[in-house]
Amino acid sequence: MTEQEIFDKVKDIVVEQLDVDADKVKMDSDIKDDLEADSLDVFEIMNELEDELDIKLEADEGVKTIKDVVEYVKKEVDAK
Repeated sequence: MTEQEIFDKVKDIVVEQLDVDADKVKMDSDIKDDLEADSLDVFEIMNELEDELDIKLEADEGVKTIKDVVEYVKKEVDAK
């Protein structure tokens, strides 16, 4: 999977989970500050990514931005 494909998947999940405008979800968007997510939201986003991509993720992996999520998911997908 390419980084762009992962970003598109993350964006879709974030838009659905957080009920935010897709235009707000950018690589440099801070999940908590810009998208107003709380810890439970981050946990749910990670769980959804796990289910859809058949990978194992830790919600407390220190992800702060969408780019962090994309890079973390890419690393796990590549290792699979």
